[in-house]
Amino acid sequence: MRLVLALLLALAAAPAGATDLKIATWNLAWLSLRPPGDPAIPADVPRRASADFDRLAGYARRLMADVVALQEVDGPEAAARVFDARNYRFEFAEEHDVQRVGFALHRSLRYTRNPDLAELDLHPQARFSLRRGVDITVQAGNHPLRLLAVHLQGSCHDRPLANPGSAQCNSLAQQTTILANWVAARRREGVAFMVLGDFNRRLNPRDELFLALRQAAPLVSATEGFANPCWARGGSGSGGRPFIDHMLLGGPTPNWWRRDSLKVMVYAETDSRLRELLSDHCPLSLQLSAP
Repeated sequence: MRLVLALLLALAAAPAGATDLKIATWNLAWLSLRPPGDPAIPADVPRRASADFDRLAGYARRLMADVVALQEVDGPEAAARVFDARNYRFEFAEEHDVQRVGFALHRSLRYTRNPDLAELDLHPQARFSLRRGVDITVQAGNHPLRLLAVHLQGSCHDRPLANPGSAQCNSLAQQTTILANWVAARRREGVAFMVLGDFNRRLNPRDELFLALRQAAPLVSATEGFANPCWARGGSGSGGRPFIDHMLLGGPTPNWWRRDSLKVMVYAETDSRLRELLSDHCPLSLQLSAP
């Protein structure tokens, strides 16, 4: 039976002299400050009130992550309603879509911005185009740590990628090749790296997307063997469902991962009507101790 992540897990002691980093990923579900009626946002997307932003900001404070990969955020102004800009810097994909990928990075961190993985957006001129990947390098202890935030094509959670009847699966197959090339490049460089975000895919050791990435470089999936308690059985945290948010660790990064640090921050709210005013995704995080 698959294990279900607990909300709180004990943290192992870090090696002496190590630098601790808390890395998270969070899809914030159409987080935008655009006014009602804006044509860039579907009419059926609920509009958040100030109280909803305040709830999310409370969870961001509790999360206390050093780095958060963000999905479905309409740029730094919207991100600053959730993450205090006095404590965080923001890096977002260089595009104008509402559902952008990006990072919130604690201001104490040193990092560099790498070019976007723009190829992941297969249809950049479409009204609701696909999302670019955002690529940064964070200084982790004495080592650079390359982080790629992604939000991949939806609606192909577990079907074959080579699927003549599914444009979505065919798009995800193309993105898989692009992502595998990025992973292979990091292997050639010999650097520590992670790919994290909303994969829109139920990865497992036999999944063809995961196999393709593992052929490009040895990878460890932090979510492998676990179920996601986010909004399970009304949000109580009991039960679980397959993850589609993932954190893949490559190079020396698996050696830095504190294995009992993986957490899902489950929302206290249990009213299903609040699901879209918060997010249908919960923050997923882990702890690294880099030498």
